[in-house]
Amino acid sequence: MTDIKLTDTQRQIIEHAVQHTGGKIEWFPDNVKGGARSKVLDAMFNRALITREGEGWCVAAEGYDALGVPRPGNSAAQTAEPAQRRTRANSKQAEVIAMLKRPEGATISEICTATGWQQHTVRGTFAGAFKKKLGLEITSSKEPGRDRVYRIA
Repeated sequence: MTDIKLTDTQRQIIEHAVQHTGGKIEWFPDNVKGGARSKVLDAMFNRALITREGEGWCVAAEGYDALGVPRPGNSAAQTAEPAQRRTRANSKQAEVIAMLKRPEGATISEICTATGWQQHTVRGTFAGAFKKKLGLEITSSKEPGRDRVYRIA
């Protein structure tokens, strides 16, 4: 349990949201109406017990902690495997990857011509999207009579 002290009203609102509405704050005690609702919501928001979700409010992690209730989705988040990144088959990124997979590879100028990108964009895509995000290994070599050639290893 945590040291966060809740008023009776705050505790009732958060408990109801956790038990009945999946964490969405939709119910208030009968004695909390009009401006009092706004004040209660503002107080809980200022203490980080609730967060905005679209037009409404939902219980934040600190709200679950204040009740001593396990947060929803913790076990699923720990056991879930990271999603595989996908690329569209008709995108410029897919076109560049196909060019780099060819046996002859591709030069930066060839990629610029095919995509309409500038040279710095191509180099940034190699370092950011391909190496860091997609985990592709890109090699380069200087061939006689040709610019530097890049390939996916």
